[in-house]
Amino acid sequence: MTPERLDTVSWDLCRGRTLGPAPFFVVGILNVTPDSFYDGGQAADPDAAVAKGLALLDEGADILDIGGESTRPFSEPVSGNTELARVLPVVQGILAARPDAVLSVDTTKASVARACLEAGALILNDVSAMEADPELLQVVRDFHPGYVLMHSLGRPRTMQVAPQYDDVMAEIMRFFTAKLEILARSGVPESRIVLDPGIGFGKTVEHNLEILKNICKLFEFGRPVYMALSNKSLWGELLGRQGRERNAATLAATVALHERGVRIHRVHEVRDMRDGLAVAHMLGKGTSGEQGC
Repeated sequence: MTPERLDTVSWDLCRGRTLGPAPFFVVGILNVTPDSFYDGGQAADPDAAVAKGLALLDEGADILDIGGESTRPFSEPVSGNTELARVLPVVQGILAARPDAVLSVDTTKASVARACLEAGALILNDVSAMEADPELLQVVRDFHPGYVLMHSLGRPRTMQVAPQYDDVMAEIMRFFTAKLEILARSGVPESRIVLDPGIGFGKTVEHNLEILKNICKLFEFGRPVYMALSNKSLWGELLGRQGRERNAATLAATVALHERGVRIHRVHEVRDMRDGLAVAHMLGKGTSGEQGC
């Protein structure tokens, strides 16, 4: 099969909602943890998190991805009750203020996913690909949410301890083939699923660069690619930058990947990334010759 890039993106969600078609979607990151690497836990309080989420929507976020458990390398897991207590009030508060907001819950726990989907979230972002909690597949079957299927090698606490692959892209392709078959057999519509190669989740710098250089291979599955590389340690290791100093690298990579056909971008700085993507889209309209993949 020849990889075919998607020039626009549409994504079917639960409750009859569909996003798109659009040239791209921007996913605003809303971490409601006390140890967020990016903001040091500034949105850990529910009221502060709701205010930040509303601000990200005003900046142009198409989706808010709300997470109550850190998944950065070497992070410690939290209980389902703790995670739910962090996330659910934020989902409820944002939807009370903006009933049409498209909310994603970033969790690997069935109990958290179910409660947030019942409260009105439309997307499940699962970094474990249903491996951390065997009940999560049933939640996906019950709700048919938008589902971010992500590749990782191991769990956050240990995933960066000497990750190894014979061929990282070949392994990711096999992984997505197997997981998509499981979801199809479970009756989950393909139109609900997007694919995240899991930058930084059980990968070295060399693995991450290999994935980004060969991102077009993922288009063979015919599903949109969801890219989450905002301010990650990859840029620190390559450039020696820390925290918000990685914004420029994130923007450059986001625009470059958009030009190659990646259409969904999970980012911290919504306005800057949206502006960059909008300019890249405008400059790409009506041009001749081969572009992207």
